[in-house]
Amino acid sequence: MATVALRRISKSYSGRQVLASLDLDLTSGELVCLLGPSGCGKTTLLRIIAGFIRPDSGTVVVAGKDVTALPPAARQMGMVFQSYSLFPNMTALDNVRFGPRVAGVGKEQQVSRARELLALVGLTEHGEKFPHQLSGGQQQRVALARALAVQPQMLLLDEPLSALDAQVRAQLREEIRRIQRATGITTVLVTHDQEEALSMSDRVAVMNEGRLLQVATPAAIYREPADPFVARFIGAGAVLPGTIEKGAVRVAHVAMLARAASDHAEGCAVDLYIRPEHVRLESMNGHIPPGSVAAEVNETTFFGSLTRVKLTLQDMPDGHGLWADLPSEQADRFKPGSRVLASWDEAAPRVMPRN
Repeated sequence: MATVALRRISKSYSGRQVLASLDLDLTSGELVCLLGPSGCGKTTLLRIIAGFIRPDSGTVVVAGKDVTALPPAARQMGMVFQSYSLFPNMTALDNVRFGPRVAGVGKEQQVSRARELLALVGLTEHGEKFPHQLSGGQQQRVALARALAVQPQMLLLDEPLSALDAQVRAQLREEIRRIQRATGITTVLVTHDQEEALSMSDRVAVMNEGRLLQVATPAAIYREPADPFVARFIGAGAVLPGTIEKGAVRVAHVAMLARAASDHAEGCAVDLYIRPEHVRLESMNGHIPPGSVAAEVNETTFFGSLTRVKLTLQDMPDGHGLWADLPSEQADRFKPGSRVLASWDEAAPRVMPRN
């Protein structure tokens, strides 16, 4: 499968820069998610890879060949869109064999390839059905099989799951990942859904305002964000403004433990990032031990086995708060209005200079 090198890709529309001198390398056979908020440039970048859009500057190199000036049809790429874009007057089988048919492949081979791919996406029994007879998830599986039928060197997915309901989306996430691994095809997936990106990809490329902020494994993106935007955008968590003082982060008048504080100069203005799964709670007994902060339970949100507890930190300005994710049976004893002690391991928080 293809390796890809994007070099200094820039694109502007009506004087507004959408992509700013962006570099990205894709390893053969990996799945990379382009993740970011709406308008960050991720779909534009995908369409530049596909050849639907020409960059103002920069190069697109696929399998060692500069394809920047080539049209989409000459790039050997399969693309799946948010809308299924199936031919309504063709069966699922005929939709899948359409690409090979146009390419001049013999009918017997077309049908054999289409049946093989329908089996791969779990639709063996649905080949003779028309799109209107299929569910949304099934139609998207047909679209995926059709994209693979031309034996592309790359697969490009543009928000392919966003039109589906939550349960089908979760099922199809697993299916796409299984198929991608089975075929070994180099894949780029555009999404604004963090769960989708973290659960499906080998690497995540986080974008904002036309720039790549961090490209890393899902675990590294979550645990070791390299940029304040990435830290805020990925996952839930509290962001507390503070100052480095004697090896701790002072938020208002409270010194909060964070081993990473020692990486910053005394007096430096920083933000302290604390994930809710790192926060521990215990009932207030009148004494606040070192490493703990006093808080009041503001509200709780039940998520089945997990409950998110929203906390207001005591004796601090409005807006200074934490979340704690606890097993629901443990969280039941922390009712709104109750006073608690919150703590965390010293290594858990992320500390970054304030922008």
